[in-house]
Amino acid sequence: MRRILPPALLIATALAACDTRPPPPTPIKVTSEEQRQLHKLDAFNLAIGLKRAIYAAGYTCKRVTDAGFIGTYKNLDMWAAHCVYDNAAPRDWAIFAGPDGSAQVRDCRDIPGTGLPTCEIKRRPKGSFTSLK
Repeated sequence: MRRILPPALLIATALAACDTRPPPPTPIKVTSEEQRQLHKLDAFNLAIGLKRAIYAAGYTCKRVTDAGFIGTYKNLDMWAAHCVYDNAAPRDWAIFAGPDGSAQVRDCRDIPGTGLPTCEIKRRPKGSFTSLK
C-alpha cells in the first residue's frame, strides 16, 4: 500500500534541500615584511622601530622603557610602547603595523570605548630597552 505524504512535510523537505550555500571562504591574512621583522627584533631595536613610528606620526617619545606585541586587530599587528619624558608624564602608545608597511599610532588613553584591543602587552622581546646587549 502506498503512503501519501502530507503536503506540509513535502514542502518542508523541499525547502531543506534548497539550502545548498557554499561555506564562507577562509579569510586570507596578508602580512608585510615589516610586520614579520618587528617580531624578530630584540628589545633595544624594537624600541627604536616603535619610536620612529611614533615620531613619523607627529608625536614625540623621549625614551621607550617598555614595549611589546599586543595582538592582531583585523589585518594590523598591534604593538605598545611606554615612553618616558624629562619634564612630562609618561605616555603609552599603540602602534598598528599594516600589511602595506604603514604604521598608525594612537595614544592608549584614547583606546577605551573604541572597540580596539586594550594596550596590554602580551609578548615582550628579549633583551634590554635601554642598552644593546
